[in-house]
Amino acid sequence: MARLCKDGFEREFIEEQREVYGIAYTQNILSGRWKYIILWFLKPSERRYSEIKAFLGNISQGSLTKQLRELEAEGLIHRQVYPEVPPRVEYSLTSKGKELLPIIDLMEEYGKKFGEQVELSNEQA
Repeated sequence: MARLCKDGFEREFIEEQREVYGIAYTQNILSGRWKYIILWFLKPSERRYSEIKAFLGNISQGSLTKQLRELEAEGLIHRQVYPEVPPRVEYSLTSKGKELLPIIDLMEEYGKKFGEQVELSNEQA
């Protein structure tokens, strides 16, 4: 299956497994417990770090920082630092990040359709 190296997928995998590479790449850049939710939360507008942290609730500062840095490194979000005291930092979706919104929207629809059924059946068990 997919072999990752420090710079992404090995060239051999990309060339030999072209039919599965797209989904493997997408899964790799979105891997992480909070990334989908962060992207969804940034959908309507830019958000400050504190807003994202408050929305996610029980995420640690280190985990949130790591997830945001990875999303930024992949070019999915933009980090804007304003030269104020104290510094203000806002995150927004890039055009590449916005291209993922249809996937996020489908995930939301799927969850709404089937998630409640699963939760109800778990309560009855």
